[in-house]
Amino acid sequence: MVTVRSPISLQRGRSHVVVTGALTGLLLSVCTPAALAASVPDVPPRGSAYMGMGVVAHDGRGGDDDATDTVNRTTQTEGVDVSSYQRDVGWSGLWRDGVRWAYTKATEGTSYKNPYFTQQYNGPYGIGMVRGAYHFATPDTSGGTAQADYFVDHGGGWSKDGKTLPGALDIEWNPYGGSCYGKSKSAMTGWIRDFLNRYRSRTGRAAVIYTATSWWTECTGNYSGFGASNPLWIARYASSAGTLPSGWSTYTMWQYTSAGKTVGDHDRFNGAEDRLKALAKG
Repeated sequence: MVTVRSPISLQRGRSHVVVTGALTGLLLSVCTPAALAASVPDVPPRGSAYMGMGVVAHDGRGGDDDATDTVNRTTQTEGVDVSSYQRDVGWSGLWRDGVRWAYTKATEGTSYKNPYFTQQYNGPYGIGMVRGAYHFATPDTSGGTAQADYFVDHGGGWSKDGKTLPGALDIEWNPYGGSCYGKSKSAMTGWIRDFLNRYRSRTGRAAVIYTATSWWTECTGNYSGFGASNPLWIARYASSAGTLPSGWSTYTMWQYTSAGKTVGDHDRFNGAEDRLKALAKG
């Protein structure tokens, strides 16, 4: 609270500031602890994270046609990724727009399941798209092995039907706290390794790694040990995918914008549709 009186003086208190001046009796309610707390953005609730949430906060949103200048659309295949934020998705409209593959958020940590998963996961499959599921990693809440089990047990599995892609690990900036989830570079690398090893032992497939180069460098020390086995899904909202994390000479998928003209973030598979189906088949 600010109280304006006469003559001029300034006094600070724990919960208010009293200013004495020429306008006697004027009361203005500002800067109380409650008001200050209300002005600070709330931390999002657990489970609300989506693929690229940290990338948007760190690098910005990007534009509708950021990838147009340097990518030949005839050599890459358009895709989308969705989460509960999109609710029920109009898959037929996306198909008409040329989208041929989709990833759906299945889980987060070991306690969150996407309530729209069934519609979002079965919808693209039914219309002819290749589909996959992803897990939003929270390495500060439980181990990599436990989160891989939770993912596989709640929609993140794989089947050799030529239309189901291997699961993806979404590992990026922490929307709930510090960027690296309180882990050292070596501990983060170990967490990721535990997740990937468990996923492979459960499904027989190497999981896709979704990340951004700057996060990977900051939080793993630009670790290079996964490039030989795990496909890379790079996030960069610009006219090219840019510098890749160490260990990968090329990307398999590229999330090039979170501001697409149709629902969801938009992505490119680095190859024609027959190569996409080959990845799904394993």
